[in-house]
Amino acid sequence: MQNINKYSLLALLAGGLLALMIYLNSQLAHVTSALSASWIAHGIGAIFALGLFSLLKSNQDSPGLTRLSKLYWLGGIPGSFTVILASMTVNSKLGLSGTLALALVGQFGFSMVSEHFGFFKLRKREFTFIDITPIALVITGSLVLIFNRG
Repeated sequence: MQNINKYSLLALLAGGLLALMIYLNSQLAHVTSALSASWIAHGIGAIFALGLFSLLKSNQDSPGLTRLSKLYWLGGIPGSFTVILASMTVNSKLGLSGTLALALVGQFGFSMVSEHFGFFKLRKREFTFIDITPIALVITGSLVLIFNRG
């Protein structure tokens, strides 16, 4: 239970950082372009990650890297598209809240389909009505958030 609480707090922190990242990148895209904002954000992020890696790297080799499917090395590609698309939508009438609400719906949908069919070697999971209920509530909340603007 304690691990769940710790990881729940880390997930909340990640969500807050994601919102901050999307906002900052949208402001950069507003004065440059969405593609430029993605290049700049990922370039600075790569430098920062390299610095963290250099500081925190353990002396242990990572033997699992040689067995890892090449597919899993491509995570930066959807990340780049996320920055580009979110930078465009935050600067539209959707705003930051609408963008994040619909992004959450997209994350729910993709993760549920991926788990249902076992994509990416995920454990297959059958979904029930109880699993669909929170998604329906998030979709409803997203629609209220987007269409109830004054």
